[in-house]
This record gives sequence, C-alpha cells and structure tokens, in this order.
Amino acid sequence: MNENIYAILSRGFPQNADTPFLILPDNEQYSYRQLEQESARYANVLVACGLEPGDRVAVQVDKSPAALFLYLGCVRAGLAYVPINPGYQCDEVEYFLKDADVSVFICRPDFLEDARKLQWNSEESWTFDLGIDNTGSLIEAVRKQPDTFSTAQNAADDLAAIMYTSGTTGRSKGTMLSHRNLSSNALVLHSYWEFVPGDVILHMLPIYHTHGLFVATHCAMLNGSPLLFEPRFDAKRALRLMPKATVLMGVPPNYAALLNESGLTPETCEQMRLFISGSAPLLPTTFEEFRRRSGHAILERYGMTEGGMLVSNPTNGERRCGTVGFPLPGTQARIVDDQGRPVAADVIGHIQVKGENLFSGYWRMPEKTRDEFTPDDYFKTGDVGHYDRDGYLTIVGRFKDVITVDNREVYPKSIETAIDLMPGVAESAVIGLSDRANGITVAAVIAYRQHGPRPTAEGITSTLKESFDDFQVPGAVYFVDQLPRNGMGKVQKSVLRERYQDPINR
Repeated sequence: MNENIYAILSRGFPQNADTPFLILPDNEQYSYRQLEQESARYANVLVACGLEPGDRVAVQVDKSPAALFLYLGCVRAGLAYVPINPGYQCDEVEYFLKDADVSVFICRPDFLEDARKLQWNSEESWTFDLGIDNTGSLIEAVRKQPDTFSTAQNAADDLAAIMYTSGTTGRSKGTMLSHRNLSSNALVLHSYWEFVPGDVILHMLPIYHTHGLFVATHCAMLNGSPLLFEPRFDAKRALRLMPKATVLMGVPPNYAALLNESGLTPETCEQMRLFISGSAPLLPTTFEEFRRRSGHAILERYGMTEGGMLVSNPTNGERRCGTVGFPLPGTQARIVDDQGRPVAADVIGHIQVKGENLFSGYWRMPEKTRDEFTPDDYFKTGDVGHYDRDGYLTIVGRFKDVITVDNREVYPKSIETAIDLMPGVAESAVIGLSDRANGITVAAVIAYRQHGPRPTAEGITSTLKESFDDFQVPGAVYFVDQLPRNGMGKVQKSVLRERYQDPINR
C-alpha cells in the first residue's frame, strides 16, 4: 500500500469530483477535480527540475490556492516540503535554505531579487516566484505541464516535510515529519473530532504552520469537504461566513476578536458544529464569555510542530475550561518529575509524549534528537502541566518559563489565571527578571481591557497576596495596551523579558 500522505488523503475525496474543495472570498471555486489536476501540474514542474524523492523544496509565499496546490504537488511527488514564515528576513531565509540543503526555493515576487543573491545557490538549484494573484515564474512553468501525475510510492517513514522551530532559545531546528507522522494524525483527528458529510471548514489560518497547513487542510480532504479559504482572520468576515460553515479552527486572539463583535450570537452560530482553539492558551474569561454569547463551548487542544495534535478535549463530553483534555487515540502522554518518575494527579511535572504522530528527529542534529527523547522513546515536550483526577490535562507553561525564587518554583500560569480574572484585565504574562539587588524578581505584564476600570499595581498585588505566598507575588507590575505575539498567537515572553530587563535594574 502506498503510504504517501497525498495517496492516503485522496481516499477521502468525494465520488463527485466536481464537489468544491476551495471557496474563495470572491466566490471563485476550485473543485476536487481541479485539486488533482493542479497538484499534478506542480508535481510535474518539480520533477522536471530534476528533483529526486526526498529532495527539499522551500516555500516562502503568501497564502493562496496556488500555494496550497504547491504543497500537495510537492508531497505527491515524494519530495520534502519546507515552509518558511513570510515574515522572515534574508539572513533567516538563507540559514533555512543552507541548512535544509534546498533544491528549489519558491518566494514572493518582491523577494525574488534578494533570493537570487542568497549564498545557497548552486548549479543544481532552482528559484521561482509565486504571487498571490496567480502570477510569477512558477505559474508560467505550471501552465506548460500536464494535469495528470502518478503519485509517488512512499514508505511510511519517508520524509514528507521539514518544519523549522522558532529558534527562540538558539539555533532553529528542522523538525522532520514523515508521511506516517502526518497521515496518522490526520486520521485520528478526522475520527476524534467526528467529521461528517456536509461539514465545511472556515479556514482563516496561515499555511506555513502545522495548524493551518496540516490540521485544517488534511481534515477537510479526508472528509471530502470544502474549505472556505480566506487570506487571513477577520472577525466581521468570519461572522458573515459562519452560516455557510460548520467548523472553525482558530487561535485564542481570534476568539477574543469575535467577542468584540456585537454580531456574535447563537443565531449567527446556528450552523456551526465545532469551534477549535489551539497554538496558545485560551483565557478562561474568553472561554466562558464565548459560551455565553454563542451557545458553544470552544474545544481546546494541545499540539506542537514535533507531533501535530497530541491532546484534545472531547467532541462529545465536557470540554473543561482551562484544560486541553485527554491524550488522543494512539498518543501516550505522561507527567514525570525531574528524575523521570511518574507523578500523581494534581502534581505538576514535565510533559512527555509518544505516538506514531511524533516526528522522526531534528534535521542533521542527531545529538539534539537523542537529548530530546527518553530511553523508552518518549519526547520531552519542554512543557509542564498536570492531570486532574478525571484525567484532563492542564498545561502550566513552558519549563523554560518557570521562575525559580530562593530555590522555590513559581509557575506563571497559575498567577496569570488569577490576574486575568481581575476587573479591567484583558490578559497577563508573568515572567522572571534578573534583579541585581534581589536575584530573581517575578514581574507581571498586564494588558488593559478596552473598556471598564483600570487596574492598579497595588490592587493587583494586594489581591494576589490573598491566595499566593509572598515569593509568588510579582514584585514589579507593568501595564501595556497589548502583549506581543507571534504569528500563531503565542505570547512572546522572550520579548517581554528583553524589554523589561533593564527597567528592573534601574
């Protein structure tokens, strides 16, 4: 049996090949027939460049139907897809191209001149540009190719993609994902989230990341469903499209933006079956207010580049606020102490995971790969959390964000949760800052709500002292209009630590 991810996804294509696959904002549509034809053309272009199975294709373009067909054509040809965040600059792009030993690079038209100057080129490499409006040298090449292609035969462990981590703690790591990693996760999610005939996914995520490129797209293809394919998230536009959709996959800031719209009502969401949130923690206030306003409990899940989706609240059953639910079928997730010993319920420890969806290793970093796995093949996620007595998993935060004060650990998430419930607070981030006078100081950076009372530092700390020990209470409080985030909605605590490190010592 062919284990190529495209071959597996295609088994879910609808019998009627004219069923819509992509529905664009201007109502232009691409059918599943066109999906097969267009992906074939892109596969043919890449093969015509002389690429062989396993060769890497790097892509840094804006979201478009062509970009999606390019991804599908790449894996269909048995090549390894390497998506790059469109926001990355020349030096970062050059690092990825060199490190992945890329054979073909596709970029935006406005980056083509810079791309040709990057020091990765060789006589065997190719550079194309691809515009959001279906222009560029790649489109010209694609139009000359036939619209049929025999999907490459791949083994389950063959390389399908390399996803680079953010590199916030050093050199960016290339996460190697096999066809098995991608297909096993897609099949589990399709079943666990109970996709049914008639489902329509509202797709407003970027496609250089696991969430938008793999999770949403693969679930739709396995189900033979349409994607309402939007260039970016827009709350007003999302509300207009909900009567035509049944599933929305988003990140927490998306749901916060929807709450700012008066049009969010049970009537607007009447056709919706499932709201899914991930990539960053969902505030309890957002969860509760969204349920009150829409009549839907958001399904929060937990995943990462190295393993796709790992843990999820149930589709049927209680979606418990503040938790990410249970390990998905086929995934094992355990909590261990510093010595690697399992801990009891409600005890915070290190989260380790295992399953077919877990990546095969970091590209050309065998020592780092060995360090990140236990002897019994569990991956050390770098996150800390705990199970409750009902088996729901709560993520406390990243281990690197845990603050040690006088040899005692401070878990930012518990303090942030308490602050976020206070009047006038939109959200908060708790960080540790090196203090020349006191060693380590716990600091809170707080974003105001747009309306309502303005909290004060004294009010925040006095309230926290009612529930927390003195060493856990922030010794410094800063107020901002909004917290810095990356493209997937995660608060960038490294940016906050850099921003407030000097003020704490002054």
